[in-house]
Amino acid sequence: MVPQSGMRLFDGMYDGLAQVIELTQARHALTSSNLANVNTPGYLAKEIAPFDTMLGEVMERSVRGEQFDLDAQMERGLVELAAPAESLDGNSVDLEREAGRLVEDQLFYQAVSGGMSRRMAMLRFAASDGKM
Repeated sequence: MVPQSGMRLFDGMYDGLAQVIELTQARHALTSSNLANVNTPGYLAKEIAPFDTMLGEVMERSVRGEQFDLDAQMERGLVELAAPAESLDGNSVDLEREAGRLVEDQLFYQAVSGGMSRRMAMLRFAASDGKM
């Protein structure tokens, strides 16, 4: 929420990082759903694509102070992956791909939340006039 005077305590970077975390959580939920359906005949794995491009766009727009409808973007970016020809039951879940995505999401989430924590620590330091 922007105060009446137009001044903001947090810059667009905080909004961007918050949306990046939300986007990462959404991808994690999709990956978990894919893994839960690994043995479901005909299930088509889902992903948000292109994820890296969407992350960059979220950050760029947030830093510039532009509005970004993350839910609409995620819905537009949601794709179903076709089952490979060798799939006997039509299921397109690839365990290795999904496991790799889980690790990637975990590391990315830790990095972004760590960055937010450091930014908050700097604000605390400044607010305490350098006395911790």
